[in-house]
Amino acid sequence: MRERRRSGDMWMYRDREQDRDQEQNHDQAINEIEGFLLWEAEKDRARTRAEAFCAGLPWLTDSQRREVELRYCQDQRDASRAYLERISARSATLRTEYEGVYRALRRRLITALLSGSVAVAALLAMTAVGLTAR
Repeated sequence: MRERRRSGDMWMYRDREQDRDQEQNHDQAINEIEGFLLWEAEKDRARTRAEAFCAGLPWLTDSQRREVELRYCQDQRDASRAYLERISARSATLRTEYEGVYRALRRRLITALLSGSVAVAALLAMTAVGLTAR
């Protein structure tokens, strides 16, 4: 559908589908930025844990400390990635499940609304017939 808008002295036509697509692209970009920032924070958290872990091992040489920190960070990142993938899969499953429930509820609501409308129409028709019969 096209929408006609006035902008200054000109009439502008905008496609609502284009607006919707731009909004989805905007939302997707925000999600990607948020994901990037969350992942960077997780990597920083892993580095902090690795440094704290190595601080408790004073006998390590500098090269050993770097190696332990590197392996610890990698292990933490792998664990975090696996955790986030499980959350993502579960989120997708719940979304599908809730969309099904929402469709069923919407269908029930429409059915109830239509049934009520038919009942009211029938009641009005019977009332009209009853009034004209008198």
